Amino acid sequence: MKQPLAYIHPEAKIGKDVVIDPFVTIDANVEIGDGTRIYSGATILEGARIGRNCTIFPNAVISAIPQDLKFQGEETLAIVGDNTTLRECVTVNRGTAAKGKTVIGNGCLIMAYSHVAHDCIVGNNVIISNATQLAGEVVVDDFAVIGGGTLVHQFCHLGSHVMIQGGALINKDIPPYVKAARDPIAYTGINIVGLRRRGFSNEAIRDIQEIYRYIYMNNLNVSDAVERIEAELPATNERDEILQFIRNSQRGIIRGYFS
Repeated sequence: MKQPLAYIHPEAKIGKDVVIDPFVTIDANVEIGDGTRIYSGATILEGARIGRNCTIFPNAVISAIPQDLKFQGEETLAIVGDNTTLRECVTVNRGTAAKGKTVIGNGCLIMAYSHVAHDCIVGNNVIISNATQLAGEVVVDDFAVIGGGTLVHQFCHLGSHVMIQGGALINKDIPPYVKAARDPIAYTGINIVGLRRRGFSNEAIRDIQEIYRYIYMNNLNVSDAVERIEAELPATNERDEILQFIRNSQRGIIRGYFS
Protein backbone atom coordinates (compact mmCIF):
# COMPACT_ATOMS: atom_id res chain seq x y z
CA MET A 1 0.00 0.00 0.00
CA LYS A 2 1.55 3.30 -1.14
CA GLN A 3 0.25 6.05 1.11
CA PRO A 4 -0.58 9.24 -0.86
CA LEU A 5 0.92 11.44 1.85
CA ALA A 6 4.32 9.76 1.48
CA TYR A 7 6.93 10.98 -1.00
CA ILE A 8 8.08 8.12 -3.24
CA HIS A 9 10.41 8.96 -6.10
CA PRO A 10 9.03 7.58 -9.37
CA GLU A 11 12.28 5.71 -10.02
CA ALA A 12 12.20 3.86 -6.69
CA LYS A 13 11.52 0.13 -7.00
CA ILE A 14 8.91 -1.00 -4.49
CA GLY A 15 8.09 -4.70 -4.11
CA LYS A 16 4.74 -6.38 -3.58
CA ASP A 17 2.72 -5.93 -0.39
CA VAL A 18 4.95 -3.15 0.92
CA VAL A 19 3.18 -0.95 3.49
CA ILE A 20 4.30 2.68 3.48
CA ASP A 21 2.84 5.03 6.08
CA PRO A 22 2.21 8.77 5.68
CA PHE A 23 5.18 11.15 5.68
CA VAL A 24 7.72 8.55 4.61
CA THR A 25 10.39 9.75 2.16
CA ILE A 26 11.81 7.32 -0.40
CA ASP A 27 14.46 8.68 -2.77
CA ALA A 28 15.57 7.67 -6.25
CA ASN A 29 17.82 4.62 -6.67
CA VAL A 30 16.09 2.78 -3.84
CA GLU A 31 14.87 -0.82 -3.88
CA ILE A 32 12.52 -2.25 -1.26
CA GLY A 33 11.65 -5.93 -1.11
CA ASP A 34 8.26 -7.60 -0.84
CA GLY A 35 6.32 -7.45 2.40
CA THR A 36 8.36 -4.72 4.09
CA ARG A 37 6.65 -2.26 6.47
CA ILE A 38 7.84 1.35 6.69
CA TYR A 39 6.41 3.50 9.46
CA SER A 40 5.66 7.21 9.36
CA GLY A 41 8.62 9.55 9.33
CA ALA A 42 11.21 7.08 8.06
CA THR A 43 13.62 8.39 5.42
CA ILE A 44 15.17 6.07 2.84
CA LEU A 45 17.73 7.80 0.67
CA GLU A 46 19.58 7.10 -2.56
CA GLY A 47 21.52 3.85 -2.59
CA ALA A 48 19.30 1.94 -0.15
CA ARG A 49 18.60 -1.71 -0.83
CA ILE A 50 16.02 -3.04 1.65
CA GLY A 51 15.21 -6.75 1.72
CA ARG A 52 11.95 -8.66 2.09
CA ASN A 53 9.75 -8.56 5.20
CA CYS A 54 11.74 -5.86 6.96
CA THR A 55 10.27 -3.41 9.46
CA ILE A 56 11.52 0.17 9.57
CA PHE A 57 10.25 2.24 12.47
CA PRO A 58 9.57 6.00 12.67
CA ASN A 59 12.43 8.43 12.10
CA ALA A 60 14.94 5.83 10.96
CA VAL A 61 17.26 7.17 8.25
CA ILE A 62 18.72 4.64 5.82
CA SER A 63 21.48 5.37 3.31
CA ALA A 64 22.37 8.94 4.24
CA ILE A 65 25.77 9.99 2.94
CA PRO A 66 28.72 8.99 5.16
CA GLN A 67 29.94 11.20 7.97
CA ASP A 68 33.41 10.90 6.49
CA LEU A 69 35.27 13.88 5.05
CA LYS A 70 36.96 11.61 2.48
CA PHE A 71 33.61 10.91 0.85
CA GLN A 72 33.48 12.55 -2.59
CA GLY A 73 29.94 11.77 -3.66
CA GLU A 74 30.72 8.37 -5.19
CA GLU A 75 27.82 5.99 -5.87
CA THR A 76 27.61 3.57 -2.96
CA LEU A 77 25.00 1.45 -1.23
CA ALA A 78 23.40 0.72 2.13
CA ILE A 79 22.09 -2.85 2.09
CA VAL A 80 19.63 -4.29 4.62
CA GLY A 81 18.88 -8.02 4.42
CA ASP A 82 15.58 -9.86 4.71
CA ASN A 83 13.54 -10.03 7.94
CA THR A 84 15.54 -7.29 9.63
CA THR A 85 14.04 -4.72 12.01
CA LEU A 86 15.38 -1.18 12.37
CA ARG A 87 13.81 0.57 15.35
CA GLU A 88 13.13 4.25 15.99
CA CYS A 89 15.81 6.76 14.96
CA VAL A 90 18.29 4.14 13.74
CA THR A 91 20.76 5.58 11.21
CA VAL A 92 22.56 3.50 8.59
CA ASN A 93 24.99 5.42 6.39
CA ARG A 94 25.93 4.19 2.94
CA GLY A 95 29.46 3.18 2.01
CA THR A 96 32.45 5.07 0.69
CA ALA A 97 35.06 4.20 -1.90
CA ALA A 98 36.74 2.05 0.76
CA LYS A 99 34.22 -0.81 0.42
CA GLY A 100 31.42 0.68 -1.64
CA LYS A 101 28.65 -0.49 0.66
CA THR A 102 27.38 -0.77 4.20
CA VAL A 103 25.70 -4.11 4.87
CA ILE A 104 23.29 -5.35 7.53
CA GLY A 105 22.41 -9.03 7.15
CA ASN A 106 19.26 -11.10 7.49
CA GLY A 107 17.24 -11.47 10.66
CA CYS A 108 18.89 -8.62 12.56
CA LEU A 109 17.41 -6.37 15.23
CA ILE A 110 18.92 -2.90 15.42
CA MET A 111 17.35 -1.13 18.39
CA ALA A 112 16.43 2.53 18.78
CA TYR A 113 18.98 5.33 18.35
CA SER A 114 21.76 3.02 17.15
CA HIS A 115 24.13 4.10 14.38
CA VAL A 116 25.78 1.94 11.73
CA ALA A 117 28.47 3.98 10.00
CA HIS A 118 29.89 3.82 6.49
CA ASP A 119 31.29 0.51 5.22
CA CYS A 120 30.26 -1.51 8.27
CA ILE A 121 29.51 -5.17 7.65
CA VAL A 122 26.96 -6.62 10.08
CA GLY A 123 26.24 -10.34 9.72
CA ASN A 124 23.04 -12.34 10.10
CA ASN A 125 20.93 -12.62 13.27
CA VAL A 126 22.81 -9.86 15.05
CA ILE A 127 21.21 -7.90 17.91
CA ILE A 128 22.44 -4.35 18.45
CA SER A 129 20.84 -2.82 21.52
CA ASN A 130 19.69 0.77 22.03
CA ALA A 131 22.02 3.70 21.38
CA THR A 132 24.97 1.58 20.25
CA GLN A 133 27.34 3.36 17.89
CA LEU A 134 29.40 1.51 15.26
CA ALA A 135 32.14 3.64 13.72
CA GLY A 136 33.28 3.24 10.13
CA GLU A 137 34.35 -0.15 8.73
CA VAL A 138 33.42 -2.16 11.82
CA VAL A 139 32.69 -5.84 11.17
CA VAL A 140 30.17 -7.73 13.31
CA ASP A 141 29.84 -11.46 12.68
CA ASP A 142 26.72 -13.64 12.83
CA PHE A 143 24.73 -14.02 16.07
CA ALA A 144 26.64 -11.32 17.94
CA VAL A 145 24.70 -9.56 20.73
CA ILE A 146 25.82 -6.05 21.65
CA GLY A 147 24.54 -4.41 24.83
CA GLY A 148 23.00 -0.94 24.84
CA GLY A 149 25.11 2.20 24.72
CA THR A 150 28.19 0.43 23.38
CA LEU A 151 30.76 2.45 21.42
CA VAL A 152 32.83 0.56 18.84
CA HIS A 153 36.01 2.10 17.41
CA GLN A 154 36.51 2.15 13.65
CA PHE A 155 37.95 -0.99 12.03
CA CYS A 156 37.15 -3.23 15.01
CA HIS A 157 35.97 -6.80 14.39
CA LEU A 158 33.44 -8.49 16.69
CA GLY A 159 33.34 -12.26 16.28
CA SER A 160 30.38 -14.59 15.92
CA HIS A 161 28.23 -15.50 18.94
CA VAL A 162 29.81 -12.88 21.22
CA MET A 163 27.90 -11.28 24.07
CA ILE A 164 29.01 -7.74 24.93
CA GLN A 165 28.13 -5.84 28.09
CA GLY A 166 26.10 -2.66 27.73
CA GLY A 167 28.02 0.59 27.89
CA ALA A 168 31.23 -1.00 26.64
CA LEU A 169 34.01 0.99 24.99
CA ILE A 170 35.53 -1.29 22.35
CA ASN A 171 38.85 -0.48 20.72
CA LYS A 172 40.15 -4.03 20.20
CA ASP A 173 38.83 -7.04 18.33
CA ILE A 174 36.60 -9.47 20.24
CA PRO A 175 37.14 -13.10 19.20
CA PRO A 176 34.24 -15.52 18.57
CA TYR A 177 32.09 -17.19 21.24
CA VAL A 178 33.16 -15.02 24.18
CA LYS A 179 31.58 -12.70 26.71
CA ALA A 180 33.21 -9.29 26.97
CA ALA A 181 32.64 -6.92 29.89
CA ARG A 182 34.38 -4.70 32.47
CA ASP A 183 36.13 -1.37 31.96
CA PRO A 184 38.41 -1.48 30.10
CA ILE A 185 36.72 -4.17 28.02
CA ALA A 186 38.05 -7.66 28.69
CA TYR A 187 37.39 -11.37 28.17
CA THR A 188 35.17 -12.68 30.99
CA GLY A 189 34.42 -16.21 29.78
CA ILE A 190 32.62 -17.82 26.88
CA ASN A 191 29.00 -17.21 25.94
CA ILE A 192 27.75 -20.56 27.22
CA VAL A 193 24.06 -19.61 27.42
CA GLY A 194 24.03 -18.22 23.90
CA LEU A 195 25.86 -21.23 22.49
CA ARG A 196 23.45 -23.67 24.13
CA ARG A 197 20.47 -21.75 22.78
CA ARG A 198 21.92 -22.06 19.29
CA GLY A 199 22.44 -25.79 19.49
CA PHE A 200 26.15 -26.15 20.29
CA SER A 201 26.89 -29.48 21.93
CA ASN A 202 28.42 -29.75 25.39
CA GLU A 203 31.54 -31.19 23.76
CA ALA A 204 31.88 -28.21 21.41
CA ILE A 205 31.42 -25.81 24.34
CA ARG A 206 34.10 -27.62 26.36
CA ASP A 207 36.47 -27.44 23.38
CA ILE A 208 35.90 -23.69 23.05
CA GLN A 209 36.53 -23.23 26.78
CA GLU A 210 39.80 -25.13 26.50
CA ILE A 211 40.95 -22.95 23.60
CA TYR A 212 40.36 -19.79 25.61
CA ARG A 213 42.14 -21.24 28.65
CA TYR A 214 45.27 -21.37 26.48
CA ILE A 215 44.76 -17.80 25.31
CA TYR A 216 43.76 -16.13 28.56
CA MET A 217 44.65 -18.31 31.55
CA ASN A 218 47.98 -20.03 30.83
CA ASN A 219 50.29 -17.01 31.11
CA LEU A 220 51.13 -17.26 27.40
CA ASN A 221 51.36 -14.43 24.93
CA VAL A 222 48.82 -14.66 22.13
CA SER A 223 51.28 -15.90 19.49
CA ASP A 224 52.55 -18.70 21.72
CA ALA A 225 48.99 -19.64 22.70
CA VAL A 226 47.97 -19.90 19.04
CA GLU A 227 50.94 -22.17 18.27
CA ARG A 228 50.16 -24.46 21.21
CA ILE A 229 46.45 -24.62 20.38
CA GLU A 230 47.21 -25.67 16.84
CA ALA A 231 49.75 -28.25 17.98
CA GLU A 232 47.92 -29.69 21.00
CA LEU A 233 44.17 -29.38 20.44
CA PRO A 234 42.14 -31.29 17.84
CA ALA A 235 41.02 -29.47 14.72
CA THR A 236 37.35 -28.41 14.82
CA ASN A 237 35.38 -25.76 12.97
CA GLU A 238 35.30 -23.65 16.12
CA ARG A 239 39.04 -24.00 16.77
CA ASP A 240 39.89 -23.04 13.21
CA GLU A 241 37.51 -20.06 13.27
CA ILE A 242 39.10 -18.74 16.47
CA LEU A 243 42.65 -19.17 15.17
CA GLN A 244 41.84 -17.53 11.85
CA PHE A 245 40.15 -14.63 13.64
CA ILE A 246 43.19 -14.02 15.84
CA ARG A 247 45.67 -14.29 12.98
CA ASN A 248 43.66 -11.85 10.87
CA SER A 249 43.13 -9.35 13.67
CA GLN A 250 44.37 -5.89 12.72
CA ARG A 251 43.81 -4.21 16.08
CA GLY A 252 44.69 -7.11 18.36
CA ILE A 253 42.23 -8.95 20.59
CA ILE A 254 40.89 -7.84 23.97
CA ARG A 255 42.89 -8.74 27.04
CA GLY A 256 41.83 -11.22 29.68
CA TYR A 257 40.22 -9.90 32.83
CA PHE A 258 42.60 -11.92 35.01
CA SER A 259 45.71 -11.31 32.88
